[in-house]
Amino acid sequence: MLEDKVLKLSALDRARLVRKLLNSLDDLPPQELERLWFVEAGRRAAQLDTGEVRLVSGEEVDRKARVLLR
Repeated sequence: MLEDKVLKLSALDRARLVRKLLNSLDDLPPQELERLWFVEAGRRAAQLDTGEVRLVSGEEVDRKARVLLR
């Protein structure tokens, strides 16, 4: 499987690949980007509906980030 092969790459090679993949998204037409965001929003909404994930308030995120940065 492709993912298994990629995960066997060195950290530097994986980082380079990630950069290339992310940059490739900049070339997508606006309609395709919008479609992909709707798909992602639907996936996240389904995770909330099933209880797979929970919402975290901005205050909680801020508090946890401050603890981690100490």
